[in-house]
Amino acid sequence: MNRQPVHTFYEGAHLFRVNAAKELGAAALAALDEHAPTADAFARAIGVAPSAAFEEIHGRVLGKLREDPIEDYRLDFEDGYGARADDEEDACATAAARGVSAAYAAGALPPFHGIRIKPLERRSAARALRTLEVFLSTLVAEGRGRLPPGFVVTLPKLTSPEQPAALADALETHEQRLGLPAGSLRFEIMVETPQSIFGPDGRVALPDLVRAGRGRCVAAHFGTYDYTAGLGISAAFQHMGHPACDFAKAAMQCSLAGTGVLLSDGGTNVLPVGSTADVHRAWRLHYADVRRSLEGGFYQGWDLHPAQLPTRFAAVFGFFLEGKRAVVERLRAALDKGTAAGSSEAGAGVLDDPATGQALLSFFLRGRSCGAFRETDAAQAGLSPEDLSADSFAEILARRSAARS
Repeated sequence: MNRQPVHTFYEGAHLFRVNAAKELGAAALAALDEHAPTADAFARAIGVAPSAAFEEIHGRVLGKLREDPIEDYRLDFEDGYGARADDEEDACATAAARGVSAAYAAGALPPFHGIRIKPLERRSAARALRTLEVFLSTLVAEGRGRLPPGFVVTLPKLTSPEQPAALADALETHEQRLGLPAGSLRFEIMVETPQSIFGPDGRVALPDLVRAGRGRCVAAHFGTYDYTAGLGISAAFQHMGHPACDFAKAAMQCSLAGTGVLLSDGGTNVLPVGSTADVHRAWRLHYADVRRSLEGGFYQGWDLHPAQLPTRFAAVFGFFLEGKRAVVERLRAALDKGTAAGSSEAGAGVLDDPATGQALLSFFLRGRSCGAFRETDAAQAGLSPEDLSADSFAEILARRSAARS
């Protein structure tokens, strides 16, 4: 399974600096030190009972913040940047691209990164495409003809398939112009308008939006607040748990299932700033939002402030570690039998079918990629190093069957 980042951290493009990831991790550690200096204090702050299990989670969080605090960083030229003079945005795009290149050369660039351009609607399309051109030209020039791995363009506020089609055209042109391999420039769409859920003919719009990208669209990110605002929901009730958001995200899951397009939830806009009481309230909300997303099958979300990183990783590590024992047992039982359809004795009394076997494998691989599971856990689950390179349960079983014959 290709690694999916557990979060995307958004900042205005004008704020980017070479050591941004390290600085954000340090700011997150400082927030913990100030507002919850121990594992027990952090557990109580987010509404979790202190325990030996949470001490392990807390240790994982501290290690993550020190070593790999940002998995995906998005330089934002849209809402987080605003409308500025053309000369100013050109200069910012140039400086930001140089910063990204320098961060990559220094080994300080997160494994996933990119820019969010302005919408490709009439009023902002020319500016969006100009920023994309300046940024890409500078980034490739600084990299001596190469693009840092993990780069993606984020396209916001889609209302029609013509917009992702126009971006696909632009990316193809830039590949040819800059001598990049065909298909190397990819993008993700933001689902934050009602028109990105249903088209004017009443059909679900997402498949057409993805197809318009001609294979370049790799992810769909939900935009909680623009979407709810577009439905006329008042600001006081715009939150990630609103039923309207659940409906939209269910449409995303159903219409894009099996396409390989990765899904991301939105972010919590109540930031952990101010007094310790205020920070704890924001932490509890963010932790609950992340857990809710994970339980709903959205394994990625947005973070908007460095003090949200502790709760992001606490929720992620807790989610996977809490499910580890059962998944390891059921996965090993299914693999040992050579089929996911086991007896009622397998997996602590759970009868698993082949589809569940695939879900167990996917859960394990996600837990491994985010750092929640170790190599010893793979051995306990009956997975060989070769198995870990596969993303298909059926493929593993077929390979083992062929080896026995």
